[in-house]
Amino acid sequence: MDNPLGNAKKQLEETAEILGLDQKIVRKLSRIDRFIEGDIEIKLDSGKKKKFKAFRSQHNNARGPYKGGIRFHPQVTSDEVKALSMWMTWKGAVVDIPFGGGKGGVAVDPEELSRNELERLSRAYIEFISPYIGERKDIPAPDVNTNSQIMAWMLDEYEKIAGHKEPGALTGKPIELGGSKGRTEATGLGGFYILESFVKTLKKPKNKITIAVQGFGNVGSYFAKFCDQAGYKIVAVSDSQNALYDPKGLDIAKVLSHKEKNRSFVGYKSGKILPSDDLLYLDVDILSPAALENAITKDNALKIKAKNIIELANGPITAEAEEVLTRRGIMIIPDVLANAGGVAVSYFEWVQNLTNYYWEEKEVYQKLERLMRKAYGAVMAEYQKLKTGQPKINTRKAAYAIALRRVVAAMKLRGEI
Repeated sequence: MDNPLGNAKKQLEETAEILGLDQKIVRKLSRIDRFIEGDIEIKLDSGKKKKFKAFRSQHNNARGPYKGGIRFHPQVTSDEVKALSMWMTWKGAVVDIPFGGGKGGVAVDPEELSRNELERLSRAYIEFISPYIGERKDIPAPDVNTNSQIMAWMLDEYEKIAGHKEPGALTGKPIELGGSKGRTEATGLGGFYILESFVKTLKKPKNKITIAVQGFGNVGSYFAKFCDQAGYKIVAVSDSQNALYDPKGLDIAKVLSHKEKNRSFVGYKSGKILPSDDLLYLDVDILSPAALENAITKDNALKIKAKNIIELANGPITAEAEEVLTRRGIMIIPDVLANAGGVAVSYFEWVQNLTNYYWEEKEVYQKLERLMRKAYGAVMAEYQKLKTGQPKINTRKAAYAIALRRVVAAMKLRGEI
């Protein structure tokens, strides 16, 4: 499997070359400020004790506190977490919010834990990283296999350790504990706003634009739901087990209901079941990888038939695969822009926590749409400017160029470089 940290560093180096950045700056940007790694131990319901590998990476905080999610997944590794923290730095800079990049994870399959065991693990993880986080230092949030309930347990544990209430220490919390309206659907909704801006260039009616969504978790399901409601044709969705495909279009509300009831697409009344990976190779206008990183690699890049890709997962396309796709003329809207809705509304939540003044859902949606459309416009303008005479330029490099300029400017002003 391609190394995500290697991919992240390669993306950084390629963009730095375009901008003519000094190698000393590139080396500093390639380094992680702080990496916390160790074993956390919990008591299982059986009475036995079990250890889990835990990580927290803090990449760069020149523009503000570290910010990034916590994932519970058996494949979590130190390099993955470091790469994700680097991508978070660029993501916050692309949408111009005052955060740096952080990320955390525990190597665990949460499906194998009871609710009580999951709570113990959540609290143990926060105890492990508590000296390094807080509303002015590093603000964790949900990610793969974590949710608002897990954030609630983590916040409660952190506040017990800190000895005071500090709702801004974590985002993605339940509304009752200081969460923001609109946060649960934020990443999918932000991706939808990017889609809405992008499809204006396709000159095709919405009901003729076909979309396939790989990954039907929180992000992919909300993205599919908003697209379906707006009149786009969602022809395929997938999870880790299989894909559901119907060229006539899927009724996403009914698919969601079936999936929640049966925990599978199998048995759905229309369409056909395919192997999960087959969704990636469908001939559609837009493919949205919304699962884990490295979905598209050099080994399968030539099999991609989609005309455009909107990355809703972090790092779903490897650097080598991207070169192949770019040569083939496939437009990629990069993750640091397309899935930034989550961190944007996390920022809104943090602001609300600090001011103790909370917004209605409509206001959150309006602020998110404004922020995402502005960022999209900036990235596409940068892309048009850079691509003249440079055939290897793509929208990711344009987004990175914006991010790097902003991060480097902050570091220079602080005297860090």
